[in-house]
Order: sequence, then C-alpha cells, then structure tokens
Amino acid sequence: MDVKDADGGGGGGKGRKRRNICIGIGVCVGIIVIVIIIVVILAFTVFKAKRPVIRIDSIALDDLDVSFDIPRLRVNLNVSLDTTISVKNTNKVGFKYAPSSALLNYRGQLIGEVPIPAGKISAGETAAMNLTLTLMGDRFLSTPEAFSDAMSGALPLNTSTKISGKVNILNMFHVHVVSSSTCDFTVNIANRTVVDQQCKYKTKL
Repeated sequence: MDVKDADGGGGGGKGRKRRNICIGIGVCVGIIVIVIIIVVILAFTVFKAKRPVIRIDSIALDDLDVSFDIPRLRVNLNVSLDTTISVKNTNKVGFKYAPSSALLNYRGQLIGEVPIPAGKISAGETAAMNLTLTLMGDRFLSTPEAFSDAMSGALPLNTSTKISGKVNILNMFHVHVVSSSTCDFTVNIANRTVVDQQCKYKTKL
C-alpha cells in the first residue's frame, strides 16, 4: 500500500511539472506575440515613414559676365548661381541620404552640376544646403538658341535636385524615400536678376 502511494504521488508531481512548463512556454510565447504586435503598431503609426520635404528656398546670381561675338554669332557667358536648398525630415527617426547632385539645365541640356555629399538628418530637423551652380560654357554654346536668347536678354534656365535615402524604423524596417525638386526661372541679363521662378516638388516612398 505504501509503495502504490509513493508511485502515485511521483506521477502527479511529474504531471504538475509538465503543466508548469507548458504554462511558462505559453506565457513567453504570449509576451513575444504582444511585443511583436506593439512593434508593428508603432512602426505603422507613430514611427510610420513620412516623406521628407525638399525645397529650393532661393536662387540668386552670384556672378554674370557676358560678351558678344557678332560676326561669329557667338556669345561668351559666365554665370554662377547661389542656390539654397532645405530638406525637412518629417519622420520620428533619422533620415540617411546618399550622395547626389544639383543640376543646372538650359533648354533640356545639362550645363552645370554640383555634388551633394551623403548625410543624415535627425528626426524633425531641417537641413539647409548652400550650393553654387556654375554654367559650363562649352555645353551652353553647343545649344543653337544660345546666341538669340542672350541677345534677347533673357536666359531660360532650370535647376533640378533629387535626394534618395532610407528611413530606419526601430532598426527593423528600412523604407526607401526619394524627394526631388525642379525650378524653372529666367536670368535677366540687363539687370542681373532671376525672375519668373516656378518650382515643383515630388516625393515618393
């Protein structure tokens, strides 16, 4: 009788131990699931990736030299533009962007370029970039309309900037972001001013 009681008591102890282990595993799994759900909710609500906003704040002439070769229907032109660009990171986390360039175009022809080095913008921060775009004379002269536009006193130019990077959410989700801006404007040769400026902005995730 004593032997049977001892065996029965041992079996019950093993059963309770198994139940405790199963309960412990269930609690751990439940906690992990809850944590995952919370992380996903935060990733798609509070830390949801947002579009950084790129703006061209100002375009001003830094230098302008022009001379005409009437017999050859040529124009010698040197133009430098001071451009201020701001990039606002609207995310709750930092935004890292790759090296890029700001481009100066004349009637669809690339005539100037300045590099934008890679960098990082903290959460909610606005980074200002001061760039100097210098016209490449040989490329400008290769455009058929160069002489007539210079003679008219108005040069239609365009600047374009594209910045691409990643938003790292909770060190788990990486969202690729591209933000770009283009500005059409005219350089008035007579009074050395920038007029008729119109800009467009685009961002995609």
